[in-house]
Amino acid sequence: MGNELLAFVVMVIVQLGFAGMIIITKLVMDGGMHPFVQSAYKPIFATISIAPFAFFLERKTRPKMTRSILFQIFLCSIFGITANQYAYFIGLNNSTPTVASAIDNLIPAFTFLIAVPLGVEKLGLRSIAGQAKFWGTIICVGGAMLLSLYHGKMVIGQLGFHWKYAENTGKDVNSPHSNFFLGPFMLIMASLTYAIWLIIQGRVSKKYVAPYTCITLMCLMASVESVIIGICVVPKVSEWALNSIRAISVVYNGVVCTSFAYFLSSWCIEKRGPLYVAMFNPLLLVISAFLSWTLLREKLYIGVVVGSIIVVAGLYGFLWGKKIETSADDIEVNKEKVQSTKLVDLELQLPSTNGNHLESKQISETKAKL
Repeated sequence: MGNELLAFVVMVIVQLGFAGMIIITKLVMDGGMHPFVQSAYKPIFATISIAPFAFFLERKTRPKMTRSILFQIFLCSIFGITANQYAYFIGLNNSTPTVASAIDNLIPAFTFLIAVPLGVEKLGLRSIAGQAKFWGTIICVGGAMLLSLYHGKMVIGQLGFHWKYAENTGKDVNSPHSNFFLGPFMLIMASLTYAIWLIIQGRVSKKYVAPYTCITLMCLMASVESVIIGICVVPKVSEWALNSIRAISVVYNGVVCTSFAYFLSSWCIEKRGPLYVAMFNPLLLVISAFLSWTLLREKLYIGVVVGSIIVVAGLYGFLWGKKIETSADDIEVNKEKVQSTKLVDLELQLPSTNGNHLESKQISETKAKL
């Protein structure tokens, strides 16, 4: 009971941390910080914060690095950090925190769609689990398309309370300046690149069992990539200047939402499994929507609300199918273990039986001679 409650509290803290990242990042970008500058600073502080874990925890157990593994980590840095952060921050800059949090729930569906052709996942439409995963994916994508293409009437207006700093940015989160097509589209691309990273990272984790070293190398490579691209796109030195709120944003994103969140999520995956962690993704949507409504005065429209509900429903349908599939696989594994145990027992008994038979035969022959 104690571990279950602790895991629940830890995952709530993780989602609160991610929600804080979305709000403060949206705030500084509305205040004029370029998305490419934000993307360049984040992996730098992430590398600095997670490198000590890699050095002290994996110093003696770190396996040998090969060129093949290093190349795969390089691909992870491109898809999981560089391309993902560019797409995400550009999408968030042209959208709202609520939409960004809702589209994040597409990641399991995209991962499934990519994994099936590669043979990592089985479609299995004849089984209930396969049907649940398939229709859950379709529902997720449909909900994302709805909140991307349909705005509709306003259902929840602006709150009277407003964060004073948000007023100084000079930009309204609901202003026409936001591109309600480009924003969701780039956020969908961010989910797609993250799903590609999950597939590659899954293979790297099996070959190179040193997660902190792996993420440190990824962040280091992404730092170089993002800085080079960022300088080419934003050459003005003044654009890279960090005031107090911008410094808080990039440090928070790198430390809290990378190293700290990675550590806590890994602990929960070890204790309760990946499905338990994935079930908390919709909580990020609720927290982000509430914080954006209260602090940034975001308006909620019917298309966003209905689309978000559909995405979450599809996500839980997919996770339900995945749970059934995992349970069935566990049963099959247990059956194989039982069968192998029985075979071992028979093999151990057979020599003993033959030995007893020979021994009794020798005794009878001895008696006949006497």
